[in-house]
Amino acid sequence: MINMDGIVSVYKEKGYTSHDVVAKARKILGQKRIGHTGTLDPDAEGVLPLCIGRATKVVPYLTDANKCYEAEVILGAYTTTEDATGEVVETFNVCVTPKQIEEVVSSFVGEYTQTPPMYSAIKINGVRLYELARQGLVVDRPSRVVTIYNCEIIEPLVNNKFKIRVECSKGTYIRTLCTDIGKTLGCGAHMGHLLRTRVGKYTLENSFSLEDIIRGDWELTCIESVFENFAQVVVKDYANSLLYNGNQISADDVLVVPSSGEMVRMYDSSNKFIGIYKRVGSKFVVEKMFL
Repeated sequence: MINMDGIVSVYKEKGYTSHDVVAKARKILGQKRIGHTGTLDPDAEGVLPLCIGRATKVVPYLTDANKCYEAEVILGAYTTTEDATGEVVETFNVCVTPKQIEEVVSSFVGEYTQTPPMYSAIKINGVRLYELARQGLVVDRPSRVVTIYNCEIIEPLVNNKFKIRVECSKGTYIRTLCTDIGKTLGCGAHMGHLLRTRVGKYTLENSFSLEDIIRGDWELTCIESVFENFAQVVVKDYANSLLYNGNQISADDVLVVPSSGEMVRMYDSSNKFIGIYKRVGSKFVVEKMFL
């Protein structure tokens, strides 16, 4: 078995859990160390980056990345799961205008306080919420502040349904956003189809299906590409041992000190990526090693 280190962006198809995709990728690629970077519900589709080998260390960074979605909003009903897979718990007459919808949708741009749905993987006292929900229990959930960077209508209202495009911060539940849009409109809503179109730098255009991977028609991106917005810093020959041991690196130990940026990509004198470092005064302190 040849060890792989890098990231492949998989197009998750409907019907698979994120863990299903990881299990299939392990079998196809013959790799044990594979982790995904943000759960997609079984009925959702779209971008699911998988980190392989040493790249599993970047999972937290990709999980924290901004994400983009296209979601169908279905007006007129709330459901137990806040999406179309749940049971309808309340219905409403829908009497809203396209202008009202546009105003409400755009009003969610900015910081926004969400209460996570009961059908979610968040733990309360060590128990996942969806496990409690399946027992018919409803418990208090702490609200969280998320950021909606963009929220716009991309398909107009037809038969009480319309589609939105959302760019948001980590931890945003699009199901809950759709439900909250319905609350604000006064006619209830839940989410229909969901497509994730981007996770950080990974998009639909550079994602591969499991069938592509089976055929060998896919690409593995390098670990350091996740940090391409960080300045590159190369150490001098004598500082290689300091770097390999995770020691502090001084400004005198590097070829060129970047003019700006708190975080940097650190390379040895042979231009091999070693890790990411944080600038602290005139020194660089290790944040994460990728040896």
